[in-house]
Amino acid sequence: MERPDFFTLKNGDKVKLPFSNKEYDQRISKLRSVMEKNNLDMVILTSMHNIAYYTGFIYCSFGRPYGCIITNNKVSTISANIDASQPWRRSYCDNVIYTDWKRDNFLKAIVSIIGRDAPPKNIGIENDHITLDMKDKIESIFTFSIFIDISKKLMKLRMIKSKEEIEIIKNGARIADIGGDEIVKNIKEGATELEIAISGRDKMEREIAKTYPDAEYMDTWVWFQSGINTDGAHNPKTNRKLIKGDILSLNTFPMISGYYTALERTLFLDSVDNQSLKAWEANVKVHKRGIELIKPGVKCSDICNELNELFAELGYLQYRTFGYGHSFGVLSHFYGREAGLELREDIDTILEENMVISMEPMILIPEGTPGSGGYREHDILVIGKDGAENITKFPFGPEHNVIKG
Repeated sequence: MERPDFFTLKNGDKVKLPFSNKEYDQRISKLRSVMEKNNLDMVILTSMHNIAYYTGFIYCSFGRPYGCIITNNKVSTISANIDASQPWRRSYCDNVIYTDWKRDNFLKAIVSIIGRDAPPKNIGIENDHITLDMKDKIESIFTFSIFIDISKKLMKLRMIKSKEEIEIIKNGARIADIGGDEIVKNIKEGATELEIAISGRDKMEREIAKTYPDAEYMDTWVWFQSGINTDGAHNPKTNRKLIKGDILSLNTFPMISGYYTALERTLFLDSVDNQSLKAWEANVKVHKRGIELIKPGVKCSDICNELNELFAELGYLQYRTFGYGHSFGVLSHFYGREAGLELREDIDTILEENMVISMEPMILIPEGTPGSGGYREHDILVIGKDGAENITKFPFGPEHNVIKG
């Protein structure tokens, strides 16, 4: 029996995607404008975030390559046979499935999409994602083509959010707050980080399902840290039991069809000592000022520099650990980081209407120093024509977040 190297399978019906077909049409149209300006005949997307952004399909690689081919007249994802027809059902476009029977059938699937069209002279790729091995293999089948990196151009397109994107991000922020409320209800002496985190995660996933009944549910999570574990913003939860006087860090991350949002808050269990209160209030002061500074026409680095000056005045600049905020959108945090939109000293991007960015100052005071622990707050802001809307509603600061339990 001769088994195929690739094939198509339309098993079932297309499902409702997180965005309208009009939204995907507009995204593809803007990408094709980039192609025209750069004389590209074809684009090969390989990253999870860009494939999700342009097609609606979120892949699970598990060591296998995935892609999306875009030409002037074609859009098609390429997926592994292990997924069957799910990539077709969950995407805005066509799909070709490659099989595992032979190595590099993925490459044959790419060629099959081009078909009888003229061989591409110029091909756009994502240099910030494609592996050297895969790039070598693609170059071996398109020997007369020139490869051009378009990753930064695509990132800039994603930095400006549509009305549909902003709606899903606002719902994500609302659901992050719901997760935070549930976590606070479960904070008590003797409870573990793990069990508290589970309560918030489950609450958020149920709310996502209620709000988006046609979505796929994946990768919503909570980091809940206590004591020494608060020193890193991305430290995983553990089985540590809470004790009175602990510094706590609440971090909720709902994901809705590939769009992450986040809520982060400093809390204390039962009481807060004077040195910890001083550090906490300093971070909150910087947080409040940062929120005030976010508006259209402001340079990212200018915000960062002013907040650095404020931290220095308060005596805590030496404890700052990372940038003051970053863009939110498709698969932010892990996969789709829009590095051109961050509140850092070395980013001179000007804030524009319909950008979405966080304000999240953090300081770490090392163990053995009075007030030790990691302090951070995190709000998400949608930039408008004249100002910015804070879509995070969960309260912050000592007057709200010393939890009796």
